[in-house]
Amino acid sequence: MNYENQAKPPITAEERAAKKEKSLWDAEQALKERKQADEAFRANYERLKAERLAREAADSEAADS
Repeated sequence: MNYENQAKPPITAEERAAKKEKSLWDAEQALKERKQADEAFRANYERLKAERLAREAADSEAADS
């Protein structure tokens, strides 16, 4: 079989539209996943910050006593 002479058939308008719609759907899904990851990161960051501030406040009160 000669692979050099094989050409892909042109993509139809329906195939282009389906490919575009799938691409948009994939982009929306990726954006949702990224947003969820960002929200989870922010929540964890705020929790750790609150714990650190509470620990520092407790340490400074213990040092003042």
